[in-house]
Amino acid sequence: MDRWTGVVKTPIFNLTASLLFSPSSKTLIAPSINAIFFNGDRVRGTGNPVIERLSDSGFIAQLLVSKLGSSANAWVFEAERFNGPFAVYREFVPSVDSMGDPKGYDPDGFPASVNVASVLCEAVQKIKSVLSSMPTESAAAGVLSSATPPETALPKTIILGFSKGGIVLNQIIAELAHMEPQSSYTIQDHVCPISKDELLSTISEIHYIDVGLNRTGAYLTDKSIIKKAVENLLVSNDRVRFILHGTPRQWCDKNRPWICKEKDFLLKLLNEEAQRSEGKLQAIERKA
Repeated sequence: MDRWTGVVKTPIFNLTASLLFSPSSKTLIAPSINAIFFNGDRVRGTGNPVIERLSDSGFIAQLLVSKLGSSANAWVFEAERFNGPFAVYREFVPSVDSMGDPKGYDPDGFPASVNVASVLCEAVQKIKSVLSSMPTESAAAGVLSSATPPETALPKTIILGFSKGGIVLNQIIAELAHMEPQSSYTIQDHVCPISKDELLSTISEIHYIDVGLNRTGAYLTDKSIIKKAVENLLVSNDRVRFILHGTPRQWCDKNRPWICKEKDFLLKLLNEEAQRSEGKLQAIERKA
C-alpha cells in the first residue's frame, strides 16, 4: 500500500486527506479506521507549540496517522468561513452567530452528518479521479508493505474536534440522539462513510480536544441528549469511547469558568451512562 495526501476542494469545504491506496490498481483501499478532525479558530500567541501546530491541517493529518497506525485514513476539516481568527461552521451548525459561536444544537435536518458525508463523498470521487490519471510508474513509487483490510464492512469512525471544532461534535451528538438506530445498513463505499446513516452508525470514538468558547455551549450538558446518543451508538458498536482532552488554556481560564463547569457536567453524565452500559461506554478525561 501507499498513501495519498493532499488538499481536496469540494463545493462546500476544502479538506486535507491522507488515504491509503494501491499503487498497482491506482484505487483507494479500505482503512482500519477513519479519523475525521474538525479544526477550530486560528490560534496564535499561546506559547504552546503543540496547540499552535494544530492550526496546520497537513500536520494534523500526519499526526493522526502516526497515532492511529499506518492503516488509518485521516480527514481534516477547516471551517469554510472565518471572521478574523474565528471559525464559522455554519454549514454544520446553522445556529452559529457571526463569530461562529452556537446558539444551540438543533438536529432538524441532520445538517452536520448530512454535509460531512456529502463532503467525504465528493472528496473520494475527486481523489479516485486523481489516482486513476497517475502514471503507473509514479503511483508505484515508495510502496509500503502492509495487509489490505478486508472489505466486508465499513471501517469504524473516530471524530475529533479541536477548540471551536468541538461544536461540530456537539451537533453530531445531538443528531445521534435523534437518529433511527440501525444495526445494519447498505454500504455504498468501503473507503469511508458517504451517507448520514453510514457516518452516524460507524462512530465509535469521540474526542474533544481543548474545546472552549467565549460563551456557553462548548460541551453538551443535556442529560436526555447524552443518554439517547449513547444508546444509539451502542446499537452498532460493542464499545464506545468519549475522551475529553484539555489544557489550562481552556479548563483553567478564570475569565471563562463555564468551560470547566460544562466539561465536568458532561463527564458526570457520561460516567452515569458508562455505569448503566455495564462497561460498554468509556468516559476518559485527559489533562495536559
